[in-house]
Parts: sequence; structure tokens; C-alpha cells
Amino acid sequence: MDTQTNTPEHGFCRDCLTPQTDVVRRCARCGSPRLLRHPELYRLHLAHIDCDAFYAAVEKRDNPALKDKPVIIGGGKRGVVSTACYIARINGVRSAMPMFKALEACPQAIVIKPNMEKYAQVGRDVRQMMQELTPQVEPISIDEAFLDLAGTQRLHNMPPALVLARFITRLEKEIGITASVGLSYCKFLAKVASDFRKPRGFSVIGEAEALEFLKPQPVTMIWGVGKAFASMLERDAIRTIGQLQTMNQAELMRNYGSMGIRLYHLSRGSDARQVTRERDTKSISAETTFDQDFGNSDDLVPVLRALSEKVSERLKKADLAGRTVVLKLKTADFKTRTRNRQLNDPTRLADRIFATGLELLRKEINGTKYRLLGIGVADLCDAEKADPPDLVDIQSHKRALAEEAMDRLRNKFGRAAVETGYTFGKGHRGKPVRTGEEQEPDIRHPWERN
Repeated sequence: MDTQTNTPEHGFCRDCLTPQTDVVRRCARCGSPRLLRHPELYRLHLAHIDCDAFYAAVEKRDNPALKDKPVIIGGGKRGVVSTACYIARINGVRSAMPMFKALEACPQAIVIKPNMEKYAQVGRDVRQMMQELTPQVEPISIDEAFLDLAGTQRLHNMPPALVLARFITRLEKEIGITASVGLSYCKFLAKVASDFRKPRGFSVIGEAEALEFLKPQPVTMIWGVGKAFASMLERDAIRTIGQLQTMNQAELMRNYGSMGIRLYHLSRGSDARQVTRERDTKSISAETTFDQDFGNSDDLVPVLRALSEKVSERLKKADLAGRTVVLKLKTADFKTRTRNRQLNDPTRLADRIFATGLELLRKEINGTKYRLLGIGVADLCDAEKADPPDLVDIQSHKRALAEEAMDRLRNKFGRAAVETGYTFGKGHRGKPVRTGEEQEPDIRHPWERN
């Protein structure tokens, strides 16, 4: 596409990608008001793409009846909100909000349990489309990534801004979801820009405007400044990024240690981090939040077994293994306990993950009640190094063969085709179910809740 006939100030239409030859309110070709213009529009090449309300968007795509409904993705009354669509957000629902508070804020919401396998597949499809734009894609999560499109103009015959706009249009047509784009000269400001005007946003922050743009912004906009650190800055009467801009690096380091270096550079729009193609997975885990607190073996052990099988399945799919088993518990008063044990050899077997986790769990069954249980594997490596023959435990090889047979049956007939005695008859994926209690449906409508 030829962009020499117009200037960056004229920009282009985000819907039909037509360059504009004048500063107008609507596209000269299609009449759309979604025009993008910026003095540095055709010079910038570093972007952050973030899918809009990803889980909820996928569910709405697959069920058109949900299109104009408030949708919350989350689990159970004791769980938290994973994602809320923008209709639910208008009503006060936020990610990580306890489910009971979310339903108080938006009682008419439709609650859908997460389907992580489906979301992961859609995420892979989106990632593949990103990699068609540039090899420099740095995934941040299942639904967002940094992209560096430097040097790709000859490949696409258009500047990065237009490539990104074309990508978003294709995403909506082929995948059926929307995303927001932030375009800038560094990762920090690209991420900041992508949060503007969601959903379907496309925001640009140029180098010339960075200092003035950042000056009035709250310090919490800086990556790494959470509530606790913001409170520390508040005690020093520092509330805006502009105040940090008046302080020198030595002063910030003296007051805030190594974090002071970050405050100094990011407050001035200086971020030297490069887009890296791969981020090493540090651990694979699974956890569940109960609808009520549990503290005895009969309730907790089946859950541990089911979660161990889920972690094992993810390790096998990723062709990974891990040397350290990590147990996570959260008490009724929201205090987290983490216990871990390093194995002699890496594993990806549910049997070994569960056995190790069970030893750790038994030490924590002491009358304390828990609202969350999780199990994971860290210190990951290639699967070829996993589970060598054990000359001491001669039965381990037989258990490994039995697990392989179970995997084949599940792959062919589904996860429920075969279960161990730990989880059989113990509820949905091992989750405790009280007598007379029915399983929750995958989708709960407002009129179906008690």
C-alpha cells in the first residue's frame, strides 16, 4: 500500500485502511470515524497487542445468544472472576474480584466456567497470526504479546502501523474476537498505549510527547508499582510520574533501592528492553478454589489426585518434565502456604507428582481448613530426561506403563473414560461434593442461581 501520498498527520482509516489526504472526521472512502493519525505514525515499530476480554469474547463468539449479555468467566461462588466482558465491567465487575462480589455488582450476569483448552487453542491461533507479521513476537500471556516490526516494511509493503491495523481486521474476521493495539518506541509505553480506549483500541505514544504525556499520570502506571509500593511513595508525597521526573537517579536509588533505577528511567519514557522471541516456562501448575472450606484427607486427597493428573497432562502436551513438586494451600483467612520438594530425577508422571504432593499435604492436615488447593511442577526440562528406571522402586515402571495406558484411553474416549480409586465417585474432577449436592452446569443463568 502506497503511503507516500499522505502524511502521518492525515493517517489512515482503521476499517478500510485507506490513507487520508486531509485532516477529516470521517474516512473519505467508507465514512468510518475510526481514523488513526499521529506525527510519528509511520516511524514507530514496537507494539503491544492485547485481546479484549479474551475468555468472554471466545464464549460470545461460540454462543451468539450471549452477544448483548453481561458475561463473567469464573468458577463457583467461592472462586474469583477470570474475565468479565465489557458489559459486566460497566456494572462494576473486575478481574480477580471474588465471585460473590461480582454477582452482587451484576446479578443479571451469566457465569461460565473457564474452558482453558478452548482458550489455549484460540490463543495459539492468534499467536500464529502474529508470527506471520514478524518473527519478533514475545508472548506475555495467552492473549497478549509484544511485537517488534522493525525492518518488516519491505516484506509487507506497508509501515508497521498499517500492518497492525490489517492484522486486527483479519483477527475479527477469521478468529471472531477483537484486540487493542498500543504502538510506541519502547515496550513500557506500548503496553500503556494498548490499555487506552479498549475495546478495539489503537493508540500511539510517540517519543516527542512521552515526557509530557507521562507527567500527569499516576505512579501506578509504572510497571512494578503496585498498591504496597504506591503507598510507600504516597508517604513521601509522590503521586504522579511528573514528580519522579524532577528527582535525580541517585536520590531515587537512595530512597527506593534498585526500584529507584526503574522509576528514574520509566518516568522519563526510557525503556531499553528488547522484544525477545520466547519466554521460558518456569512452572506448570493447576489449582482449584472450593465452594466451602475443607480440612480433612477424604476431601482434599481426591482433589490433589485430579490436579496432579491435570498437571501431568499439560507437561506431556508441552513435552516437558520438572524436578520440583510444589504444593499450594490457601487457608480460610486467605493466607497462602507453599511447600515444595525436589526429586532425584525430573518427572512428568501424575503418579509421582501426586505421591510427592501427598507427602507434603499430609503434614498440613492438622485441623486447618483450606479454601484453595494447588499442585505444580517447577525446574522444568525436556521430557527426554524424565522418569528413568528406578532400581529401588521396582513397581514404578509398572505404574508408569499403567499411566501410559490410561493416557491412551483418555485421548481416545475422553478424560472420564478411566479414573483411579482416588477420584472415582468423588465429584467433578475430584472436587468434593456433599450428599444431595448437584454438579454446577457449565453455564449458569441468573434465574438458575439460588
